[in-house]
Amino acid sequence: KDIQYIRSYYYNKLETNRFDSNVGTFVGYTAAGVRQAEIWNKDTSLIASEKAQRETYCLHNVGIWYGNP
Repeated sequence: KDIQYIRSYYYNKLETNRFDSNVGTFVGYTAAGVRQAEIWNKDTSLIASEKAQRETYCLHNVGIWYGNP
């Protein structure tokens, strides 16, 4: 339950926006990133896809990282 999926987007080494599985939406950090996050947050299929990545990617690989000391 403490696994978190984060997908960050960068432009010129500056983080513009990020999807955080704990928040459940995209968050913008620059003016352009805020506008893009608003557009992406309206797309329910994209949000559902990003939320599913936590189970698909993170929970699948947690056994690999912590199960093989």
